[in-house]
Amino acid sequence: MKDRYSCSSLFLVLCLCLGGTTAFGQYFRQSSYWKTQRQEISLGFGISNFLGELGGRNQIGSPFVWDLELSQTRPALSFDHRYYIARKMAMRTRLTYGILAGNDNLTSEIYRQNRNLSFKTDVYELSLVYEFHLYREELGHVYDLRGVQGTKSSRVGFYFFAGVGGFYFDPKAQFENTWVKLKPLGTEGQGLEGGAEEYNNLQVCIPMGVGLRKAFSKTLSGGLELQYTKTFTDYIDDVSTSYYDNEALEAAHGPIGAYLADPSLGVGPLYEDGFNPTAAGQQRGDEKDLDAYLFLKFQVHYKLIKYKSGSKKYRTRIRRQKIVF
Repeated sequence: MKDRYSCSSLFLVLCLCLGGTTAFGQYFRQSSYWKTQRQEISLGFGISNFLGELGGRNQIGSPFVWDLELSQTRPALSFDHRYYIARKMAMRTRLTYGILAGNDNLTSEIYRQNRNLSFKTDVYELSLVYEFHLYREELGHVYDLRGVQGTKSSRVGFYFFAGVGGFYFDPKAQFENTWVKLKPLGTEGQGLEGGAEEYNNLQVCIPMGVGLRKAFSKTLSGGLELQYTKTFTDYIDDVSTSYYDNEALEAAHGPIGAYLADPSLGVGPLYEDGFNPTAAGQQRGDEKDLDAYLFLKFQVHYKLIKYKSGSKKYRTRIRRQKIVF
């Protein structure tokens, strides 16, 4: 008899614990409530910067951030659609527009300054990336228990991402207050005998980066994101290989084409002993250092709430207007 009472008591305690745990778990932030907010749209506004041969710091060109030229910063904007495949994982589709620019006269590095090349281009990038949210931004209180205020949450969301995309560019240079497209001019002998291969304006890229988010309301949040985009072309600035014969370029594309291919200053210590650093065959760029670019944007995120669900648990939460992530 004593054993029977002991077993019954033990069974009752287990039922209460399991029931309490389930009821408690329904309102804990780690629950599956995130499924009602799986989709999100975002707008981004910020800046872009080019990393390549032209412009940069007072050193040999580099495609990474230590060759950043702040004066060549230009505007950028983006539109996203995000779908959470799990509470901390999402797939994001993004369309981004930015302007990239570079100018050799901003550096005192002797070869780049003498080369005197410049460019700008609009960039249109379409990408699909995977996001991992190490922390999700939270609003309200740590626990969602009726009648219990609990501890306020102040966590800022943090995530990183990487993916694949494609982008379009079309470099131009300024000639007598007019912007001239550089690709048709074949500035490195493209289309001529012995010249460089013609490049494609549509290229593949790998966007990657990190971001911060902060919730403002149940559906609205904001954040800051830094994106570094690796590309597989060295012609975003129309500079990659060697100088082509300038007289042949003038014969093929006229004096404007010849000048924009080699607007070098033509003076200074580089020209001592009859040496010409911009003669045919001399280095104009470095095809091994592929171009890259940066986006830094402030973003506004809006969650598309799913008000209808097959789960009674979701409907109850939405009806009670509890903010739970």
